[in-house]
Amino acid sequence: MTIDPRTPVLVGYGQVNQRDVDPSTEPVDLMESAARAAADPRVLEAVDSVRIVNLLSWRYRNPGLLLAQRIGASGAEGRYTSIGGNVPQSLVNQACLDIQAGRVDTVLIAGAETWRTRTRVKSAGEHLDWTMQDDSVPVPPGGDDEFLMAGEVEIRIKLDRPSYVYPMFEQAVRIDAGETPDAHRRRIGELWARFSEVAAGNEHAWSTEAVAAEDIWQPSEKNRMVSWPYTKLMNSNNMVDQGAALVLTSAENATRLGVPRDRWIFPYAGTDAHDTYLIGERAEFHRSPAIRIAGRRALELAGVGIDDVDLVDVYSCFPSAVQVAARELGLPLDDPRRPLTVTGGLTFAGGPWNDYVSHSIATMAERLAAQPESVGLITANGGYLTKHSFGLYGAQPPTGEFRWQDVQSEVDAELTRVAEDDWAGTGTVETWTTPFTREGAPEKAFVAVRTPADTRALAVLTDPSDALASVTEDIAGAKVTVAADGTAALG
Repeated sequence: MTIDPRTPVLVGYGQVNQRDVDPSTEPVDLMESAARAAADPRVLEAVDSVRIVNLLSWRYRNPGLLLAQRIGASGAEGRYTSIGGNVPQSLVNQACLDIQAGRVDTVLIAGAETWRTRTRVKSAGEHLDWTMQDDSVPVPPGGDDEFLMAGEVEIRIKLDRPSYVYPMFEQAVRIDAGETPDAHRRRIGELWARFSEVAAGNEHAWSTEAVAAEDIWQPSEKNRMVSWPYTKLMNSNNMVDQGAALVLTSAENATRLGVPRDRWIFPYAGTDAHDTYLIGERAEFHRSPAIRIAGRRALELAGVGIDDVDLVDVYSCFPSAVQVAARELGLPLDDPRRPLTVTGGLTFAGGPWNDYVSHSIATMAERLAAQPESVGLITANGGYLTKHSFGLYGAQPPTGEFRWQDVQSEVDAELTRVAEDDWAGTGTVETWTTPFTREGAPEKAFVAVRTPADTRALAVLTDPSDALASVTEDIAGAKVTVAADGTAALG
């Protein structure tokens, strides 16, 4: 089969873990190691664009240029991204379009976090002596596309972190399914146990020991309750030092550079879209129009159906993210022949902030190279189940060009819900979560309240007895009285 010379090809995919706390190793060191694991020096020297996933562990002025210097890619441009777990797949989508159009020849996508080292060094009161680029280094484009994760209402009641918002989605999933709280917790414990089994077989995973379902959903001394119904082992694990790198080029250039054909992985198609940024405006907390529309469109662009996909990695920061995406895409949660992860997910394989999907793509590429007749699907998620990116991959050459579409206009046409800023009155509990103290006591409860007009208010239960009731009783549909300042009480 003749391949168009400008066909984009993923020719390099490398991953590294630093398991010992080492203050002398900084994020760019891990990116360099991952890049050298991804491709040989001749390929790296041919890179003309280095695109870096947003970093939290350290702030470089232009990390792309710094990495380009490290790998000998003289003259390569450096780019930087905004925040979001969707970013690595979005970068692949854009790199494929750029290569196909002839705007660039070879792109290196890289990311790394040394959050574990950073946290321990700072906790010890010590100083990190990592690279500081001077003011003569140009600041790269692409790092200022931020989005609003919280509005005035969320900020006022301090509903301000993923470990609060995703368990609210989880309760909505449970309520929609008509499950009891205990049955649901057991079920998501079993889901996460299957993810841990995949991690146990993944040499790149941070945690390679399978965990029993009961040890995941039941709180214990080592597995405290974080925010009901999520224990620590249902949260993404960002206490890792990990790096990953992906190299994409054209088929013509891959041949010229002598990249072995059995390393070639073809991106077939991709899409990008986002749900409403403010969670209060979501029509339902257990659904995602952006996942449904963008995910299905990616499959259509690749010319495959969901049953034609052999390998899947669903973004897995929390169990609710997996369940919502699986439902929207038509994926069963418990098919032993097709687990919903190739890595083990962000709890077990590792959750290096914005860069997890670089690892899932690299692992997917390895799996596809070993199973060249298979097709793989990557899903990526940023924010509070907000920004989404999809990619279809395979080792067989595509029948046509790489295809990408922004389906935002279709998502924007979906129904949303009115979110009330300062509503006061009596409504019903739609969903909720209950943060726990480190001593294991319910602290308060965030509630989403349906008003008599079927709009939504967000509030917080501050009375200790209400917080306790929210974990000992099923308060779905219970009456709740909300004050204008956002505080609320059951009854």
